[in-house]
Amino acid sequence: MAFSRILVSALLALCLAGPAWGDGAIVRILTAQDGDRLARLDATRAAALAEARTRGAPGDLALLERVISGRLISVRESDLTGEWRCRTLKLGKAAGLVVYGWFRCRIVDDGAGWRLDKLTGSQRVSGRFYDDGETRMTFVGALSFGDEPRAAYGQPGARNQAGVAVRPGRDRLRLEFPEPEFESAFDILDLERVKPARK
Repeated sequence: MAFSRILVSALLALCLAGPAWGDGAIVRILTAQDGDRLARLDATRAAALAEARTRGAPGDLALLERVISGRLISVRESDLTGEWRCRTLKLGKAAGLVVYGWFRCRIVDDGAGWRLDKLTGSQRVSGRFYDDGETRMTFVGALSFGDEPRAAYGQPGARNQAGVAVRPGRDRLRLEFPEPEFESAFDILDLERVKPARK
């Protein structure tokens, strides 16, 4: 995926109706470093998957294959707001393949577009989605540890996070982060919608 495609897609987001999309600010805020990371996403993903498949435990590998499976469906004809459960998979480098347990995530429409917050766990990402075609979005956010105050992407001292988001199923969402700052070569945030309990 060329960096120029990201910029073009973000500009196209200005023309989309409805509140689900960011307002095009990604053109102004995406750092050159994150643009380069996103441009290398496919190659980074392939290398990290190959390493994980070599070093991962059988149970973790089976789970990884389930997480990356599924036919991608439209993100434009959907409402992602609500409660989700989410887990992180770390691939490559020292991590090899590490699968974490489930935590709580929430997606809201705050008037400027969809916003994701990971609510529990020691590493918490918060950020915003931007249009990048029919079946994918660009995500930019920042990582915080524990109960640290949430930082916005691009702020001084922020631990920036940039990746892509896809829907491999009606009640699933997958975020992929190439070359994260810590521990691994590739991170996946796997989300499943939490359905309201029946009364």
